[in-house]
Amino acid sequence: QVQLVESGGGLVQAGGSLRLSCAASGRPISGYPMGWFRRQAPGKEREFVASIARGSTSSYYTDSVKGRFTISRDNAKNMMYLQMNSLKSEDTAVYYCATGRTVKCRSEKDFDCWGQGTEVTVSS
Repeated sequence: QVQLVESGGGLVQAGGSLRLSCAASGRPISGYPMGWFRRQAPGKEREFVASIARGSTSSYYTDSVKGRFTISRDNAKNMMYLQMNSLKSEDTAVYYCATGRTVKCRSEKDFDCWGQGTEVTVSS
């Protein structure tokens, strides 16, 4: 079982940037595709944001963040990141990292281990 802890969230003005980190322990993340999701309101399903292959050979993004967000990972450090630029108020959410089954999965049902989330608030 992989334990995941997100960090890096906070309050930022629209147009600003944040870098989220996901620290893994328990098992190497090199064996898993990884992803970022977000929940924009309590009770809503988590929305896919981005995913990255085991060896960083491919990555996928939801349309609304393409060109603004960049997912990356450092398997040697057991870490994953989400660089978020040109933030908009609609990016306000709790962001979660997770281990996936295939890099093309976009449903939270296809991701197994989850962190507790880090909150991002973008003020306009």
